[in-house]
Amino acid sequence: MASKPSIPQGTRDFSPAEVSKRQYIIQTIKNNFEKFGFQPIETPSFENSDTLMGKYGEEGDRLIFKILNSGNFFFNKSKIELPESIESLQVNSAEKIDINERIELNKFTSRISEKALRYDLTVPFARYVVQHQNEIEFPFKRYQIQPVWRADRPQRGRYREFFQCDADVVGSKSLWQEVELVQLYDTVFTSLGLSGVTIKINNRKILSGIAEVIGASDKLIDFTVALDKLDKIGEDGVKKEMMEKGISEEALVKVQPLFSFRGTISDKINQLSVLLASSEEGMKGVEELRFICDNVFNLGLSTAILDLDVTLARGLNYYTGAIFEIAPPKTVAMGSIGGGGRYDDLTGVFGLKNMSGVGISFGLDRIYLVLEELQLFPDTVTATSKALFINYGDKEAFYALKAIQELRKENIKVELYPDNVKVGKQFQHADKRMIPFAVIAGEQEIESNMYSLKNLLTGEQVSVDLEGLKAALLV
Repeated sequence: MASKPSIPQGTRDFSPAEVSKRQYIIQTIKNNFEKFGFQPIETPSFENSDTLMGKYGEEGDRLIFKILNSGNFFFNKSKIELPESIESLQVNSAEKIDINERIELNKFTSRISEKALRYDLTVPFARYVVQHQNEIEFPFKRYQIQPVWRADRPQRGRYREFFQCDADVVGSKSLWQEVELVQLYDTVFTSLGLSGVTIKINNRKILSGIAEVIGASDKLIDFTVALDKLDKIGEDGVKKEMMEKGISEEALVKVQPLFSFRGTISDKINQLSVLLASSEEGMKGVEELRFICDNVFNLGLSTAILDLDVTLARGLNYYTGAIFEIAPPKTVAMGSIGGGGRYDDLTGVFGLKNMSGVGISFGLDRIYLVLEELQLFPDTVTATSKALFINYGDKEAFYALKAIQELRKENIKVELYPDNVKVGKQFQHADKRMIPFAVIAGEQEIESNMYSLKNLLTGEQVSVDLEGLKAALLV
């Protein structure tokens, strides 16, 4: 008995209607990327493991899909010598593995897997920049729209295979780039008809400054990873995780103001200036934020809202300056639909020093869900044809195809039903496909060099020549 077909958890099939809507979003993002001067590149779906590992923090590394080397590998000593500490491990208890066992496991993994599916588009982009640095004109503005993979726990709006839509600039430390990226976010969401999006901004230097002020500089990563979970686990959950990571109760008392920042962006920046007065690094972050926010405010945004969120950390290790996260309108229960930030030293891990960059990403899948929930997809976004030509036989089909040729030259989506079957069946096909018009080209129409155009929604039918057919279907 044949097994029931299925797909891996966290992946999806897409229907023609869904693909059309996804392509509408992608094309809108792409058009605006190019309007802002970004150029397209593509990188392989998988990279060498050492390109990806160690770039996303411990949590990110665990979510990277590794690819087995070609060949057969069996977990027995006749094929591969397993370290004794590995043989006794439980597959699903990685969190219980101590540091020595983890080292042994990593060594073993590297012997059977040298490649991994890309986790995001930013690290492969950094690798691309270093590898092609002699061919690139800097500053280099690139965009990339490709799938990525994460071994995450699937849930609504979170998948194991999904597309990212990234725009980055490398080779410039100018904060005007951050100003323009905020404008780019605003322009894209305005083009999609999605008003009320909140562009949250913070600065990694501010987080470093806070860690310094509370005496926890050596726990910066633990501090930011925990802080980034505030929306998910709340203030008490964040404090509990920080204490578990070794951050003292005294430090938590000092960090308390973070959880109660209120007021305008200007008010929050002034509060930060007081909190971080003793930190040189923190004050640099304050001034960077002030520059970006003041200029965005003076230039204005169309439909988006800019907000300073001092608890915004984002879990990725490579951000060094501004960090962004995009929240959908408050009427939609959905996580972030985009994010990004400044990374001054990402290419340094590949041997290219002093190459500053800043970039943002759009979450295609979540944007799709938001547009669907708010019914913001235009009626014109469809994968279906505008009209179906009814097939009455070979002579009639030939006459129909001559018209179809001309209509397609005008970029009108039309098709001929391939078989000469009962007319009722052909009309049912058009109805199920949600094709709005049927074109009747029978013996009578051929003799008069005309076409009968039937509106399948209203039932209205008119006789038109080829130019009239074009005009009616172009509407």
